[in-house]
Amino acid sequence: MRLTISHTTHYKYDAPVRYGLSRLRLTPNSDPTQTVLTWKTEIDGGKKEVSYFDHFHNRVELISLDPDATEIHVRSEGQVDTRDCAGVAGEHHGYAPLWLFRRTTPLTTPGAAVQELVASLGDPSADALPRLHALSDAIGARVTYSKGQTTSTSAVEEVLAAGKGVCQDHAHVFLSAARLMGLPARYVSGYLMMDEQVDQEASHAWAEAYVQGLGWVGFDVSNEVCPDERYVRVATGLDYQDAAPISGMRYGVASESMVVAVQVSEQ
Repeated sequence: MRLTISHTTHYKYDAPVRYGLSRLRLTPNSDPTQTVLTWKTEIDGGKKEVSYFDHFHNRVELISLDPDATEIHVRSEGQVDTRDCAGVAGEHHGYAPLWLFRRTTPLTTPGAAVQELVASLGDPSADALPRLHALSDAIGARVTYSKGQTTSTSAVEEVLAAGKGVCQDHAHVFLSAARLMGLPARYVSGYLMMDEQVDQEASHAWAEAYVQGLGWVGFDVSNEVCPDERYVRVATGLDYQDAAPISGMRYGVASESMVVAVQVSEQ
């Protein structure tokens, strides 16, 4: 499937910003699930300083705001050929070793609720793949998809206590539980083409666990599927903070507003 993607982010500030620096993870890489045909990122109100691959092999661009800027536009767009690999993204590559993906983070630290969730899966010696599918189903049953209930700093125990969250929260709970089961697991940010819908609410997120004999296998708890040809992978990491599409800092007291527009369509 050939997908055309457009991702625009518009920041506005209520006072001039003396200095600002942002990290973009908006450029997908070709891998066994996808081939990037064209991709470009354009900046209005700032400029690109440097680009590089981080230790997770994400393509990163650093951009700075123009001095005393009051707004900045970031536009990324391109075409990607995708393949349905039944959720299997392939063997591990990159600088980060597999054991690193067993490490917990402040957002994915397991507590009593995650421990109970893993215990509910039954025999810990059973094959990993069926247990991971059961885990995905269990999280979907425990955490209803609901916007506005959590933030980017909500930890997994808070999410399970609330019983509500979005794709980011589903991914974090999955990572926490999979790592508690002894499996490497990573967060994935990217895009999903929703059926008969070009305009998307935002970019998407899901989780992957490493299964011996298969490699990385994806699980989209929010949509109750393994990623197929409708998905485009952009960045991975231990949690959202490692794979956020845009993150950064700025000097000054200006307040910020942000509007995001994402379109994904089949060519």
